Amino acid sequence: MTSGQPRSPVATGAVQWPLAMAVLPAVAGCFLALARTTLAEMVEPDSEPLWEIGVVGGGGYLPDYPAADENHVNGLALPFAIYRGEVFRLGDRGAARGIVVDDGGFELDLGLDAAFPVDSDNSDAREGMNDLDFLLEVGPRLTYRFLPPEDRDELDLALAVRAVLSTDFSNLRYQGLTVAPSLTYRRNDFLLDDMRAVVSVGPLFGFDGLNDYFYRVAPSEARPGRPAYEADDGYMGTELSAGLSWGIRENLRLFGGVQLGYWGGSANDDSPLHRQDLTIGVGGGLRWSILTSERRVAR
Repeated sequence: MTSGQPRSPVATGAVQWPLAMAVLPAVAGCFLALARTTLAEMVEPDSEPLWEIGVVGGGGYLPDYPAADENHVNGLALPFAIYRGEVFRLGDRGAARGIVVDDGGFELDLGLDAAFPVDSDNSDAREGMNDLDFLLEVGPRLTYRFLPPEDRDELDLALAVRAVLSTDFSNLRYQGLTVAPSLTYRRNDFLLDDMRAVVSVGPLFGFDGLNDYFYRVAPSEARPGRPAYEADDGYMGTELSAGLSWGIRENLRLFGGVQLGYWGGSANDDSPLHRQDLTIGVGGGLRWSILTSERRVAR
């Protein structure tokens, strides 16, 4: 939205990695686009606590929005809660999800992601325009696992369809839909015990006015070098993310990653707000589990 800010188109510069390689609750999904890939794919041991409560914090140097030519530093520290039930799971491999269907290789879940806001006063491209507010995404995701999750290697194909909402914390507005298919590979015990490597790639699409949010220039906002522009629905670009997470202690986990976005050939690459075809974001953080249950469940 991944995010303006995409791996959701939303979370690139506000970022999805989404919001990520840490296991977070709904509110902690805010580690944006870059964070989305890294936070959501953390490795866990063969057995893990039924529930955990703690703090997660981190930040990154992230693009302002998809195809922006400026990056800014954003950071966040939040409490988190994880619950690993058989049907409902909070903060387990994502912000928050309820397992609707888990049938062999297929899984259907409901998820939440978020993206940092962008202050237009700090963006040359958007100077004099409305700010990009904090973004929330919510919707279903269908995942097919090619390999059993207990294997050292994991390969998943997923399709996420989510509604995108913006908020300045006084109003909530619907901005459109994001559609994000992705292919994700994970390697457990990569280089060190309890270290996971993750690589994910996939295109991003914006519909129902979402691309207006990033690329439209109203006549009142036009100026020399930034003509009025009406955005089209459709292809936004493709993101490639890579990350590592490492359990340095039983209750402490480091995570970090990099995200490349290629926005050439998109439906709005002629927008004056489409400033460059390639963007790069980096980020990292730490998750600290303060309280955990004695009862453990299989990974």
